[in-house]
Amino acid sequence: MSQLGEIETLTPPLVQGLSQTQAAFLDYQLRAFGQRSASFFALELAGECGELANLEKKLWRDPERPHDPQHLADEAADVFIALMNYCNARGIALEAAVESKLTRIEERRRQGRMGPTPRV
Repeated sequence: MSQLGEIETLTPPLVQGLSQTQAAFLDYQLRAFGQRSASFFALELAGECGELANLEKKLWRDPERPHDPQHLADEAADVFIALMNYCNARGIALEAAVESKLTRIEERRRQGRMGPTPRV
């Protein structure tokens, strides 16, 4: 906080380059597997998120449980890939969408509508 009661203005993270990544995913998807529906990718995304969440649930429940960090990384990558494919199937420009959303989140955060602001 810069002054008592004032919430610091933060610059949202940059997502520049995401549109090029998304275009490369589209090219790969179409050449490797052909066109698939947005519904397919939405279900794929839900499934991949579920797999990642289930691994995390098990670690939360038993923090001493042995786990393979590569397995977590693979599941996170699957979520990212499924998200790219879903956005491409729906024609969503993810870079622009994320930039817009981060701007709106920052506006709400500055208005105190995003929960407590940590003191750094």
